[in-house]
Amino acid sequence: MRAVSSQPASSQFSETLIDILDRVHYRRVDLHDALDPVYRLRYEAYRREEFIPINSQQVAGDLFDEAPNAMCYGIYVDDQLVSSIRLHHVTPTMRQSPSRSIYPEELDALLDSGRSYIDPSRFTADREATLALPALPFLTLRVAVMASIHFDVDYCLSSVRLEHAAFYKRVFMSRQLGGERYYPGLHFPVVMFVADVPQIRERVFRRYPFFMSTPEEREAVFGRGPAVPMVKPSARVAMQMEEPQRLSA
Repeated sequence: MRAVSSQPASSQFSETLIDILDRVHYRRVDLHDALDPVYRLRYEAYRREEFIPINSQQVAGDLFDEAPNAMCYGIYVDDQLVSSIRLHHVTPTMRQSPSRSIYPEELDALLDSGRSYIDPSRFTADREATLALPALPFLTLRVAVMASIHFDVDYCLSSVRLEHAAFYKRVFMSRQLGGERYYPGLHFPVVMFVADVPQIRERVFRRYPFFMSTPEEREAVFGRGPAVPMVKPSARVAMQMEEPQRLSA
């Protein structure tokens, strides 16, 4: 993957996010550990809006947590779990994915043409953190951005409630690929949007430089080597590395 060729935009919003990232760590979740706090975070977030029924274990999971291409991450600010997100890296030979379970025709068409995608799901957040950190969606979705670069995929999906669609269209220039459907176990409809990663990555990095990362961070987060307990974001370092390349371009 080639480096970003344009200078990241300077804005108060971006500078604030970069400063917040200095307090952030990412942790990969052991999806076989039913006692991981991320499962409880999911449950509390969905129960808060009555999207799932009560269960005695007070955890929320599904069969896609057991898929071989599944990855899940907890996002920590000041050592407190504030949000989580699950990802599936989907290829023509590894097709398990929550979005594909409800949009099989649309996504099989992409996969049959040799394309690949990241499918984020189970994006949940702590209520107090959501109120205290309006930028929490950016901090969380940074994991999906990094995965899209690390795995060199063609697309990143967003199967989301319709009221959230404007965010994905504005930030990631996503286009709608599927209409309203219901994901099993959730009591609200979603619509599917898709972002063309090679087409948008430079524009996204220019506008939102806090999404940038170093290969070392991405390897620590997604690599097959020994798990790193907590990974510190590298956006500030990635921006500094990009500056000499921009000046010499």
